[in-house]
Amino acid sequence: MSAAPTLRLAETVDVARLEALIAHSGIALSAGFYTPQQAEAVTSHVFGVDSQLIADRSYFLIEQDGVLLACGGWSRRRTLFGGDRAKSGPDPLLDPASEAARIRAFFVAPEMARRGLGRQLLQHCKEQALLAGFRTLELAATMPGVPLYLAAGFEVVDSIELHLPGGIIVPLARMRQAIGPA
Repeated sequence: MSAAPTLRLAETVDVARLEALIAHSGIALSAGFYTPQQAEAVTSHVFGVDSQLIADRSYFLIEQDGVLLACGGWSRRRTLFGGDRAKSGPDPLLDPASEAARIRAFFVAPEMARRGLGRQLLQHCKEQALLAGFRTLELAATMPGVPLYLAAGFEVVDSIELHLPGGIIVPLARMRQAIGPA
């Protein structure tokens, strides 16, 4: 009998497994939302582990019997999206009194999609951000992620277009949610 899936902090030793899950999820779960070219471009140029989230102890994973099923986190830093290869410059801390914490880098193994893992991670991240004093969450959702975030109470506040190499444009949705008293 298999052990129940467990949620834990991601560690530096998990990076290779996280990168593999992110690449697989980014391509497979984009079908029907993005063209294959868009999925490949956003996966290779934007998606990936943000090592600052691991260092800040705000990136989590769900695994079962040693198999990585999902990952995601939250951040008290200004970066809205993107892994290490998409970042440049400093990543200052946000002010919880006046700025929104970020929900970041949620990916689920395609064979485990729509089984509540993303929702479980999201709830955990909301609780952690609330404990850190944040009252609002913000994220940049890929089109495959929008249904999850809408179902969880987020609202679309803006559209973003990523202009990637090769003239490829990838739409994202900037979303927000209040999580505590103003």
